[in-house]
Amino acid sequence: MKHLAEKLRRLEGVLSEEKGPFNLFALFLREDAPDVSDLVVAAKWIEEDSPAALADISRRVRDSLGAEEIIKISRVVVVDRTDPSLKAVASAMSLEHGIAEVANSTFFGLAICHAFIITANLNPPPNKVLQRTAAAGGRR
Repeated sequence: MKHLAEKLRRLEGVLSEEKGPFNLFALFLREDAPDVSDLVVAAKWIEEDSPAALADISRRVRDSLGAEEIIKISRVVVVDRTDPSLKAVASAMSLEHGIAEVANSTFFGLAICHAFIITANLNPPPNKVLQRTAAAGGRR
């Protein structure tokens, strides 16, 4: 599972650069579904067009993983940035583009056997690419 988390960490970095920063990007192995994990995400840019963002993230996850890895992810779960549980996770472990491993915890009211937190940040910095684009008057 660590190898899978590392591949997802790289994907999170790419998506952050292209789309904007995440408040949460984590892989949760739930106690009630011990063979598959949930990819849990939250970001301002996801909330702006959730269906399109979810489709893009799902496609990018499929493209980034091999067949034996993709079957280990059951779903992508979008969490609202105002969810108090997100605030609790980000307050407990603030990190960006890393990997923190957590075992036997409760997140979002669910018993989690194992988790890899890649980014948990209440106030992520603005996206540098978007800043440069705005400063250039919208030109790339």
